[in-house]
Amino acid sequence: MPVDRFLHTPLQLDSLPEPIFHQVRHMPANTVYLPHQHLWGEFVFSFSGVLEMKAEGLEFRVPPNFGLWHPPGCEHHGGNTHASLHCSLYIDAALARERGMPARTCALLINPMLQAILNHLRHHPPQSPYTVQESKLLDVLLDQLVASPATGSYLPNSSDGTLVKVLNYLKDDPANSQSLSAIAEYFGTTERTLARKARRDLGMPLSEWRQRLKVMRSIVLLQEGMSVESVALDLGYSTASAFIAMFRRLLNTTPDEYRKQQSTL
Repeated sequence: MPVDRFLHTPLQLDSLPEPIFHQVRHMPANTVYLPHQHLWGEFVFSFSGVLEMKAEGLEFRVPPNFGLWHPPGCEHHGGNTHASLHCSLYIDAALARERGMPARTCALLINPMLQAILNHLRHHPPQSPYTVQESKLLDVLLDQLVASPATGSYLPNSSDGTLVKVLNYLKDDPANSQSLSAIAEYFGTTERTLARKARRDLGMPLSEWRQRLKVMRSIVLLQEGMSVESVALDLGYSTASAFIAMFRRLLNTTPDEYRKQQSTL
């Protein structure tokens, strides 16, 4: 049977009511964000699950400790399979340029201060016209965004024929435990060649890309209610502790802590 989809209507204004305008949204499962663009920039942060968007010919899959920045005029679209809670920070185009926000769509690493401010605004969303204190807090938030490391797409892709085949092979089976040398041989190349192409196109070792793929998959499984032990086995780990260590390294929290955070949303 076809899945009922919810079509999200983007913010439709001639101008922003505030130079930095904040909104929080609860979105149902199977929401579709149709292609749209704004005269202003937009920073999106998901409090639950993976943020999935497409922009500038690229796919962006962003885990919970990252946010996604769309510069002014950039068309973007996407959707979410599961119900989600996220916020958008709309930033006046001139202000975004003046403060030095990135000129391209990219994922931004969220530091603890940013996380704390975003959580505060989630529970206490400002209502326009903003008070002086609210405007100052949003200005601090923008300062922190400007200073945040940009990572492009958290799970980047490639246009190289061989590397694309390898990445798709791993996406089809995140639990794949084959060595990189065995995978390279399977695709008629060498581990050294794959390593060079990964550095060039992905900006990281293929081993790091594989772990990012696993953590993205684990977020979905945890949201579906699977136990940590089951998720670990489903992703090819021989022990739950190895999976927990990987999850903590990439997301700065444990799977159980992540699940508890989700239950409070």
